[in-house]
Parts: sequence; structure tokens; C-alpha cells
Amino acid sequence: MKKNKWIILLFIFALSFFVLSFFHIDPDYLWHIKAGEYMVHHGLLTKDVFSWSVTNKYWMSHEWLFEVMIYGLKQVFGNLHVYVYCFTCFFSLLLIIYFANQKQLTKNIIFTLIWFICSMMICLELQCRPHILSNCLLALTTWFLYDLYQKEDSKKIYFLPLISILWANIHGGSSNLPYLLCFLFIIAGSFRFSFSKIEARRLTKKQYFKFIGVMLLCMICVCINLHGFKMFLYPYQNMLDTTMIHNISEWRSTSLHEPIHYVYFALLLLIICAFLFSKKKLQFMDFILLGFCAYLGLKSIRFWFYTYIIMSFVIFDYIPKRKEDRGTSLGIIIVSILSLLFSFIRGFSVSYYFQLEKEDIQKIQEENPQRLFNMYNYGGDLIYNDIPVFVDGRADLYGKYNYKDYLALSNLNGDFTALLLYYHFDYLLVDKKYPIAYYLKYNDDYELIYGRENVLLYKKKN
Repeated sequence: MKKNKWIILLFIFALSFFVLSFFHIDPDYLWHIKAGEYMVHHGLLTKDVFSWSVTNKYWMSHEWLFEVMIYGLKQVFGNLHVYVYCFTCFFSLLLIIYFANQKQLTKNIIFTLIWFICSMMICLELQCRPHILSNCLLALTTWFLYDLYQKEDSKKIYFLPLISILWANIHGGSSNLPYLLCFLFIIAGSFRFSFSKIEARRLTKKQYFKFIGVMLLCMICVCINLHGFKMFLYPYQNMLDTTMIHNISEWRSTSLHEPIHYVYFALLLLIICAFLFSKKKLQFMDFILLGFCAYLGLKSIRFWFYTYIIMSFVIFDYIPKRKEDRGTSLGIIIVSILSLLFSFIRGFSVSYYFQLEKEDIQKIQEENPQRLFNMYNYGGDLIYNDIPVFVDGRADLYGKYNYKDYLALSNLNGDFTALLLYYHFDYLLVDKKYPIAYYLKYNDDYELIYGRENVLLYKKKN
């Protein structure tokens, strides 16, 4: 039994390195690191300082602590800081799942390994973003809640207010989860019945008081941040912003029309099958939490991993005991070693941080634009190089001002010509795949002064 636990630990260590082989840097990382640098040297940010279009407008910097932290890591580890951060968060997440379930992991080691492999498949691409740190906080939250549900004298739940404070400053956009999950436990724990395969168990008075007390404390603690009570409302405002939902890739809904989304449907099917074919009664609490997870995951692909994390503290209860096949342990060790070798042989390349190349940036800096139009995905690169932007990855900031105008301009929707006059752009940095590139190409008022592959820089003629 102890040998199997060590084998599982070796496997998740190797898996965490293996995932780094599919590491991805997205444009948002660059403005995050620049925001961290600015705050270390000039103080905390609550207003925009990176654009010319909304400069000094109020900015809900709900990830400020992550930005300061990641900049500090960069100072210590250089370019390798992204791998240090991502490996530490991903491995920590799997360790939390391991320690919360270690009594059950070895009863069916094959399923355990399949479940841990699912973590790699469902996360799509590992990115240097605050989300993966939030995943660790969600895992701790779920563990502590379930621990109280199973043992009324558990004291782990008293850490949730502290987790809420951290969450509200690291990634405030999802900091409502601790008190929402407390609420779900209270609701699901208010019933006692047995119907067919489903069984509900009512909470004791002691558990009720603990859940309600901690829920209220978490609601208060979410407000302990740079923005106060605004952070309490922020997650709900985001989820109601239809412009963001329809145009930001990570916010799009899960769909049967996209093959990559089948990974999430496969995860749901695996969980449902584990519930249905188990000889154990299905706990009403687990059923409610699966419904909550499925709702979020189907609503937006960015919530897929929430299903995996929350169900990691449920699913092992429903898996039957299995005898270990001969050679299973040796096979796992071999796979783990090969995964580590593959990761190190492939190496950790950090050469693809940028969507814009050095020559692109140099040309823009030479021209020194004052009112630059830029594509949304170029914003992070421009901010990283101290070039004021029209928009960047902070869609929640621009949504109140010019994000809809950006969409109209880039896709030539509505009265886009009036918008060109209104903003009086002196330069336009566009992707030739977008309709605006075709408009500029055949318009005599604009001159192409630089082009490389899809990147085009136009200058407005006097």
C-alpha cells in the first residue's frame, strides 16, 4: 500500500513536468508582468496607466497580488519564472487532491492514474495566469468543505476566510466561490431522504452553524481588497457582460460543434458513469455539486477545470476496489520516468513570449505613435514595450468605453468610418486576416509603412 502511494506521487510529479511541454504564453501574461513591475516601483494600481484611450479611468485591478508576485518571481528566476510558477501551481493542485484522497487512491490505482491524466487533458494549455493559482485555492476550499461535511468537528473550514482574502486579491473574478460553495453545502444539507439511488443526509446543528458562519465571514473577507465592496459584485457583472462572453475566446460556451470540447463531455460522462454504476448510494450533496459544476462548465470553457477539481473530492468514493495487476507498478514507474525524460529532452523554451517580433516593436517605437489603433491580441506586447495601446486583454476595463468600438472597427461593422474620424488614429497596427486590413489597403488616406507576415502597420496621411 505504501509502495503504491509513492508510485502515485512519482506519477503526479512526472505528469506536472510533462504538462510543461505544452506550456503556452498568451498575450495577457505580458500586461500582467508589466502591471507587477509598475506596482513594485510606483505603488498599487486602481487606474489605467497603459493606454492612451482610457488613461486614468478606473481599473478593477482584481489580480494585482498575482502580478506583483509573478514580477517578483521574474526577478529571482529570470525567464524560467513562468515554468517555476506553472509547475509549482499544477503540482500543488495534484498534491492537494492526493492528500485529501490518499486513503482511497490505492484501492483502484488504474482509475486513479486515469483521473490524474484527465487533469492534463482538461486544462487545455498551461498558462502563466492567475487562474492556475485560483485552482489551488478552489481545491483547498472544496477539501475543507467536504471535511466538515464528513466530520462535524473538523476545523479546516476556518481557513476559508483567509482563502477568500487571498482569492479576492490574486484573482478576484472568481473569489465568490468560497461563499457560494458554502451556500450549496447548506442547501443540499437541508434535506434528508432516500429515493432510488439518491440519498440525502441532513447536516447537524453544529455543521449548520459552521457553514453559515464561515459563509458570512467569506462574504465579508471578499471585500478586503483594493476595491472594497466592488469586488463582491465584480464576478457577477462579468458573467452578465454579453460583449465579453461572445467575443473573448476563453468565455465562449461549450459546444458539440467543436471537437476539442468533447474532452469536457468525456469528463462529465466519466463522472456520471462512476455515479451510476457504483454500488454505493449517490449522495444528494455530490449530485448538487455536479449539477453546479456542469452548469458552469457548459456555460463557459474557462470553468471546465472547476468540474475536475470539485469532483476530485467526490469521485473516489464511488470507485470499487480493484486488485493490482502484476506489472502495474513497474509500468507506472517506467511511464513516469519516460515522461520526465521527454520533458527534459524537449527542454523549456521561452522564446515564444511575444505575438509581435522585435523588428515589429522597433518599427513602432521609431514611429512613436500617439493614437495607435491595435488589435486586441497585440495589446500585451505593446504594453510590455511601453507603447500606449487602444485596447488590450483587459476587456472588463474597455467594455465601458471603447471595446465595442474596437470590434466595430476591426470587423468593419456599423458606422466604422465615423469611428475612424472620432478617434483620429495616427497609426493602425492590424492583422491582415481582419476586415480592417482590406479597408486600409484600398484607402488612399492610409499608407502601409511596414509589413511582416500577418502584421501590418499603416500610417494616416496628413
